[in-house]
Amino acid sequence: MLASLRRLALLVLLSATVTAGVSVLVGALLGASLNRALSLGFYGAGCVLMLAGFFTGNRGPARVESEVPGSPVSPFALFGARKLRWATRVEQEETINYSAVVVSLGFILLLIGVLVDTRESLF
Repeated sequence: MLASLRRLALLVLLSATVTAGVSVLVGALLGASLNRALSLGFYGAGCVLMLAGFFTGNRGPARVESEVPGSPVSPFALFGARKLRWATRVEQEETINYSAVVVSLGFILLLIGVLVDTRESLF
């Protein structure tokens, strides 16, 4: 349990550092204040991660087994014929776990954005 919390803390620290760096850079290019650039950067990164986690978690139980190019006569030739299989229990659990980590990370970045944003007082 302690090792997983350490990994989560490292992931939060890394993502917050990258988000802050990119936000400051983009804010400087656009002439925004440091506070505004950081808060919008954390809001944006948090929202993107939460959306990505949501869509990853809603992936269905079918997985692509193989793809065979379709016939050029077919109107759907670009898509090709696909063979599907059911995901194993391990694959489904990995998908849900990955989704939970990404949504949690996005939520933490949103909270950091709220704490950095000084336009409105929290207390």
